Amino acid sequence: MASQHPDLSRAVWRRSTQSSSTGQNCVEVATNIPGIVVIRDSKDPGGPNLAITRRQWDEFTGAVKGGGFEPS
Repeated sequence: MASQHPDLSRAVWRRSTQSSSTGQNCVEVATNIPGIVVIRDSKDPGGPNLAITRRQWDEFTGAVKGGGFEPS
């Protein structure tokens, strides 16, 4: 089964205001693609990315903000 890849040519990438001024060790997020949120490594913008649903993004960010997310 062939997987579909979203068209990211119009993605508007942003990074956290908490990121370092040099942009190292950051993730970038594009939230302007209909139906998905796309996440990538700022050090490798042409590399792989992760596309998740808006609901998954909202659940993740809500857990982080609420203290319910503990990285392993």
